[in-house]
Amino acid sequence: MTAAGSSASALTGDVAQDLVDLAVQLADAAAPIAMGYFRHTMGIDAKDDESPVTIADREAEAAMRALIADAFPDHGIYGEEHGNERIDAEYVWVLDPIDGTQSFVTGKPLFGTLIGLMRHGVPILGVMDAPALKERWIGCQGHPTTFNGEPARVRACAALEEAWLYATSPHMFPGADFDAFEHLRRKSRRAVYGAECLAYGLLTNGTVDLVVESTMQPYDYTALVPIIEGAGGVITDWSGNPLTLTSDGRVVAAGDARMHQAAMDVLAG
Repeated sequence: MTAAGSSASALTGDVAQDLVDLAVQLADAAAPIAMGYFRHTMGIDAKDDESPVTIADREAEAAMRALIADAFPDHGIYGEEHGNERIDAEYVWVLDPIDGTQSFVTGKPLFGTLIGLMRHGVPILGVMDAPALKERWIGCQGHPTTFNGEPARVRACAALEEAWLYATSPHMFPGADFDAFEHLRRKSRRAVYGAECLAYGLLTNGTVDLVVESTMQPYDYTALVPIIEGAGGVITDWSGNPLTLTSDGRVVAAGDARMHQAAMDVLAG
């Protein structure tokens, strides 16, 4: 991951260099932990919501939290596995050590570490690292997103019937959300499932047009906001509102603002 890490200096802008450096260090710390357990036998526990969690999730987040505490002890942390600290702080790190745990535990390399940083509740910095694929996206407010150190850019696509639509699973849409998603799916060119967070990376790289999901948590989407916006895309909730720690978990991301509006119109019925 050295190529991805070396790109950080080009992305600082209004975000201090030491924050960008730390985000890269967090990804570098989490990757070998995840890969040390990947495709090896490990215990799998169930959370209260029945989603799986492993020792790899817990160790990777613990390692990242220790680095944050050492570098910026006054910063807040919103973490998937070890709870929240000082989330009313000016800076809050939002951590998902292994996004796509079901892929991870079944040996599929489509999982990633998501590292987001919010300032006053606004996502300003994001890293998405896919250690099994050796792929990394870095987004920093006000500057172009990079993919493995090279600029990433979304593509234009205004017509829903031409859109490649992604979601992690059709089973993630409860109640009326499923009907709304099905309506959108039928209007799109094709729906593809199972890419986890990497679907947003593919959108950022200009090979996917639309990602629509529900039942998401802040650690699932916070890092994605500066990554997608820095590549020229749009990501909001289904009503077009900015994503925050208190969003309702429904996310729509598009490479083209016209596509984003068209998708929201369909989802609204």
